[in-house]
Amino acid sequence: MNTQQFLLSGWTWNPAVLALCAAALAAYLAAFRLHPRFGYFVAALATILIALVSPLEALADGYLFSAHMTQHILLLLIAPALLLLSLPRALSLPGFLRKFAHPLAGWAAGVGAMWIWHAPTLCNSAAASKPVFALQTVSLLAMGGAFWWQVLARRESERLAPMTAVLYLASSCVACSVLGIIFTFSPVTVCSIYAHPADSLGMLATIRGAWGMTPEKDQQLGGLLMWVPMCLVYLGAVFAQLARWFGEPAPAAALTRENA
Repeated sequence: MNTQQFLLSGWTWNPAVLALCAAALAAYLAAFRLHPRFGYFVAALATILIALVSPLEALADGYLFSAHMTQHILLLLIAPALLLLSLPRALSLPGFLRKFAHPLAGWAAGVGAMWIWHAPTLCNSAAASKPVFALQTVSLLAMGGAFWWQVLARRESERLAPMTAVLYLASSCVACSVLGIIFTFSPVTVCSIYAHPADSLGMLATIRGAWGMTPEKDQQLGGLLMWVPMCLVYLGAVFAQLARWFGEPAPAAALTRENA
């Protein structure tokens, strides 16, 4: 199978994923109708579909560690952030979840998702077992939501203060960069299943030949994806927090407005 054939036929029309996305879309429209933030919700669903239905999923399913890493970035950092941005500003966290909303818990969830699921045993299991992969997918979305809630909660009172959020995001970037550096410069042992793909689609010759993607290059690229693009996401969020900080009224100005 060549690249063009793969891009046309490599879609994984997972009925469960499609049904859950359709149900989520119906639930959003029923609850909020065409809210001004509806575009964020559509973008979140599109991100999930790219991660789980497009040819990216076929490559992540035992072929390329770098595709697997791209999938993780979409499910952990991009989709949860967009989902939170799609919520109406007045919506607050349900009471039974508030005890899990501590910043340390959010930080541990966001960083821990990458470290835990890249332990060799779990990484290989998720690539080889559909139930484990489903558990991984759900956990990445949930842990990503817990991480981003500290920064993107729709109520100002439930967000971290801007400079605290900068520290929260910067330290997350460092923690994930360390893992990415380890992947970039370590032997092909993180997810050994990617060193010997089953080649169920007949794509291995194209991947190794036309794409020049050896197991070593694949793992290095996966490490760089965690090291660079992930930190760019965190960096973008840091700049947003700095803009929020500079946009806050000075105490004297706020007091003047209150007394006016």
